[in-house]
Amino acid sequence: MAKILIIDDERSIRSTLREILEYEDYTVEDVDNGVDGLELIRNNDYDLVLCDIKMNRMDGMEVLTEGLSIKPDLPFIMISGHGTVETAVEASKKGAFDFISKPPDLNRLLITVRNALDRGSLVVETKVLKRKASKVRPILGESQAIIRIKETIERVGPTDARVLVTGANGSGKELVARWLHEKSNRSNGPIIEVNCAAIPSELIESELFGHEKGSFTSAIKQRIGKFESANGGTLFLDEIGDMSQSAQAKVLRALQESKITRVGGEKEIDVDVRVVAATNKDLLKEIEAGNFRMDLYHRLSVILIHVPPLTERRDDIALLTQSFLEEICNEYGMPVKKVSDAALEALKALPWTGNIRELRNMVERLIILSDKTITDSDVKAFANPSAPVTATADATAAAPQTDFDQFTNFQEYKDYAEREYIKFKLEKNNWNVSKTADDIDIQRSHLYSKIEKFGLKRGE
Repeated sequence: MAKILIIDDERSIRSTLREILEYEDYTVEDVDNGVDGLELIRNNDYDLVLCDIKMNRMDGMEVLTEGLSIKPDLPFIMISGHGTVETAVEASKKGAFDFISKPPDLNRLLITVRNALDRGSLVVETKVLKRKASKVRPILGESQAIIRIKETIERVGPTDARVLVTGANGSGKELVARWLHEKSNRSNGPIIEVNCAAIPSELIESELFGHEKGSFTSAIKQRIGKFESANGGTLFLDEIGDMSQSAQAKVLRALQESKITRVGGEKEIDVDVRVVAATNKDLLKEIEAGNFRMDLYHRLSVILIHVPPLTERRDDIALLTQSFLEEICNEYGMPVKKVSDAALEALKALPWTGNIRELRNMVERLIILSDKTITDSDVKAFANPSAPVTATADATAAAPQTDFDQFTNFQEYKDYAEREYIKFKLEKNNWNVSKTADDIDIQRSHLYSKIEKFGLKRGE
């Protein structure tokens, strides 16, 4: 039930209001002065405040102003035995929901309380819906790397320059791409995302450029591709490092000529698209390995933005955690939980292999499983139950040492280390090749090649 605070220096009024509201099953607290009332507002979550205007120690209008600065969405109903139209207007201007004269009329009081509580609920719901419908959430962080990224977005966004965003999975590359679109002259146009890693190589061309009816067996009708859908806006090519060679050639032509041809079609179609690409791979190494076209790389990387992993910006974890706490608690319709300083330090110490995405999931888990205040014990118990246990000094000392004299050159040692690493990961994942490929962030076909190269067998 709703929780209501009464601030009034007249004991009889407080008692009367408490009796009426508790009879209606509201939870009620009361205090006889504005200073203590503000302290209660600061440290508790109330759904409504009933506040007298003329009080000792602090005037009710001051309490209203200060209270709304602490909790901007908290409804205030002002009450006074010296009510005038001017007083009511002033209270409304300062943000009060309504004004009631003493002694309060019972029916008027209850209707006003009900309306104020309904309005408070609607404000919270509207904020949640706006957040869900929002095009793009803010880039949070005060580290030097994040400040540089924001400055680059401000400078590059209004241009049509192509941008290549690099960084580990979950570090926020998509958010950077969306802000580039938001800051561009194309922000009223669409932003179309294509995850190149999630689309089979035989379908990527149809996905990007569309196809004509009958161009292949399952092409039962014409399809518009992502390039056409993004016309006048931005095309975000996520995980571009996983794109097939044939699709790379067609993307290069589309970038050079601003024209595309649908699969199975002959007509050239003009497209006006800004391309932002992202990858978690080192494309220069992919070029050396023959997996990526150098000319396409240079077309895409007019501007390079690198998003650092969370482990390189640990000082931002407190800010990110607080933001996720507020966002998730509001989505769940619950009071925002507090997090202790020790818990924040515990979060900073974690390995964060999944970066921002992993942090958000952990915060959600902590919100569900913890009490009102999240402690360092909660972090250790709930935040990362699958995290590997750090080896103790005794265990480290007991570990077998590698005989480096057995290697005649550096390449032999690299092959040995790579073989042992892949073998360890395969055994850890019970030889699930797909899961292991995701775990070590390489393509499944590449992992099969490594297994064959090193002659790895299950149970050896």
